Amino acid sequence: MSTINTNVQSLLAQRILGQQNKALRQSLERLSTGLQINRGSDNPAGLIASEALRSEKASISAAIGNAERADQVINIAEGGLQEINSLLIEVQSLVGQSANEAGMSEDERRANQLQIDSILQTIDRIAGTTSFQGSKLLNGTLDFTISAQTSQVVDFQINAAKRAADSNRNVQLTVTASAQHAGLFLSTAGATILLDDSPDSRLVLEVGGTLGSREFTIASATTTADVAAQINEFSDALGVTVTASGGGLAFKSTSFGSDAFVAIDVVDDGGSAGGIARLASDDENAAIATGFTTLTAAANSEAIRDSGQNVGAIINGVAATSRGRTARINTDFLDVEITLNTSGAQSLGTLDAFTITGGGAVFNLGPNVDISNQVSIGVRNVATRNLGNIANGFLDQLASGRSNNVFDGDLNTAQKIVNDSINQLSGLRGRLGAFQKNTIGATIRSLGVALENTSAAESAIRDTDFATETAELTRAQILVNAATQVLGIANAQPQSVLALLG
Repeated sequence: MSTINTNVQSLLAQRILGQQNKALRQSLERLSTGLQINRGSDNPAGLIASEALRSEKASISAAIGNAERADQVINIAEGGLQEINSLLIEVQSLVGQSANEAGMSEDERRANQLQIDSILQTIDRIAGTTSFQGSKLLNGTLDFTISAQTSQVVDFQINAAKRAADSNRNVQLTVTASAQHAGLFLSTAGATILLDDSPDSRLVLEVGGTLGSREFTIASATTTADVAAQINEFSDALGVTVTASGGGLAFKSTSFGSDAFVAIDVVDDGGSAGGIARLASDDENAAIATGFTTLTAAANSEAIRDSGQNVGAIINGVAATSRGRTARINTDFLDVEITLNTSGAQSLGTLDAFTITGGGAVFNLGPNVDISNQVSIGVRNVATRNLGNIANGFLDQLASGRSNNVFDGDLNTAQKIVNDSINQLSGLRGRLGAFQKNTIGATIRSLGVALENTSAAESAIRDTDFATETAELTRAQILVNAATQVLGIANAQPQSVLALLG
């Protein structure tokens, strides 16, 4: 059939040409943008998946930036702590020099005190000025704030604690086993030590403790009070104290815990009547835990020894590791160390230690903003008034005019304070270093791998495969040219009607 008004072949050729032009435009667009999904109609499901992956990439990149920023913060804090540590070591040297009284003049000791005063001022200045973008790092700004502390907690260190927004975290401690001193009771059958009548009779005891041991020779008719006084003169060298009590002597370690011990070895009994037994508890008047071992050198060829006991504790439902009167847990939501006073460590039961109300350095190290991706760490105030402890004192007491200055103060206690301060600072530096290495470092590496894999997944969905798309472009170009030629033929075909008209 030959018609002029409707050229069906031309319409067919136009439709095909339009389709080929669309395919050509799509190939050109993909090759020019490098994306095979440029709009939702290109691949609706692929667009949804790729946009979700893009969002994840943005979150991971932000988390990597946060971790790197946290690393910089810790680096600055570590620099300040390292300098303070060097200053404390210098103070340690000055305290040791000043103890050499016979070999040092008053002027030299005054000069040492002036140096210590200058060092203490420098430590306070470093603690108050070390900062990151205006945020103070070592003055307690990044420490945790607490409330409702019970009187039985004498010291604590909150290393890390996670809290939901605008909420508090209660720290509850249950004492399941009391902390104990090591203790032995030496029965002398009275308040006076009586030996046999030999002129050379002596009771010779070797007393040992955590800090050392020493041999004591006791003459007949010596009172237990005098013996206790003689041994207590060496308490700092032994780690043992002695009390005259109940017709004998009660030996106790100066510290609590399984590391503490008391040992008594009878070198010569001197014909004394008595024996040695372990104390049932820290009360020297309490019942003896076991029967007495006869006080003879033959029966005691080896020293009788008793060790202390660590406090047993549960903190917020987690069994704590303990040493002496100190209990600690370390979980992903709470890392805390609590030291109880003497009565608290020996009283079984539950107590509300304190409530964490805020504070801490909070870093969001994960792609999501929630409590599981946040890591908090406490950085205590390292000013001189805070370095040390209640038992021995604080570092600022080494200043001129204070009780532990090196000119006319108690140098023994001063050295203990400096040792405590160095230990505290070293512990803080170690904790920050572990956080920097094991938390921040591992997080950056892990997030880097996650970013790489997420980018690869997003690329597989959205990016153009140039090899495939180039082939599609060539095909589209050929088909467009062919369709154009066909359209020309279709448009010329109606002219054959003219032959019928003559």
